[in-house]
Amino acid sequence: MKQLLFLYNPTAGKGQIKNSLSGIVDEFTKSGYLVTVYPTQGKGDAADAAALLGIGYDRVVCAGGDGTLSETAAGLMRLPEGHRPPLGYIPAGSTNDCAHNFRLPAGALPCAGVAAAGVLRPCDMGTLNGRPFLYVAAFGAFTDVAYDTPQDLKKTFGHLAYILAAVSRMPTIAPYDLTIQHDGGTLEGKFLLGLVCNTLSVGGIKPLSADQVALDDGLFEVILLRPPKKVADLQQVLQTITTQKPAPGDGMLVLRTSRLTITGADPLPWTTDGEYGGTFQHAEVLAHPRALSTIQGP
Repeated sequence: MKQLLFLYNPTAGKGQIKNSLSGIVDEFTKSGYLVTVYPTQGKGDAADAAALLGIGYDRVVCAGGDGTLSETAAGLMRLPEGHRPPLGYIPAGSTNDCAHNFRLPAGALPCAGVAAAGVLRPCDMGTLNGRPFLYVAAFGAFTDVAYDTPQDLKKTFGHLAYILAAVSRMPTIAPYDLTIQHDGGTLEGKFLLGLVCNTLSVGGIKPLSADQVALDDGLFEVILLRPPKKVADLQQVLQTITTQKPAPGDGMLVLRTSRLTITGADPLPWTTDGEYGGTFQHAEVLAHPRALSTIQGP
């Protein structure tokens, strides 16, 4: 009989995944899997469980927020290439960016059906100074909002909590003096924000249209924002990020690259997949083409 490892975060979102647990396991069983269920016990546990247990299973499925998915993917990356089981996802967080990437339906049970019998598609992974990430590494303005927003606020307001927190930071934003090397050359100057993406959605917003993003092409989509000339233009900066329609001259740059080297005059704080990713004066971001097999909707 086929073996499936099911990791779930009992505290993700509003903790509702526990109400669907029996139905999810039943969905897997009907698809011919013998299921091992593992509730994660804290930060980093999904990665450890995937790395220690995953090699013995035909597929690994995780339920939780994008952080749980990111941890599980990072854990599978510790396994030898060619021995990483396919990864399925049941979104149960506040924002669930990767639900869009995986073409998932609404609801835990329909997503369980996809995880059990969906389409296998390759997916790139990234590393920031050797640390794996699944869909985004970011620096600068607003990037600490996801991990610095109180959990009770996330549970109550969902995506709105991130927007409120971002707006509250706007008066204190300062740009970074950076040198950015990519496949096509070098950029120098002051930058307000950088997103190194392999995703259709970041924090619930879609800064790039679907035809601009491929999850398995070995390339990052990089969004860079230069600082506005006037403080009053900061609101326009936030609007630029969320509309997919940057106005000419608004300082938004989009490029594609397989690697990125960023050096700052001062240490630069990063996030990876919505969690604190470290502070570095020199950062190297690398794409790892088709590193994982993911289970997606049609």
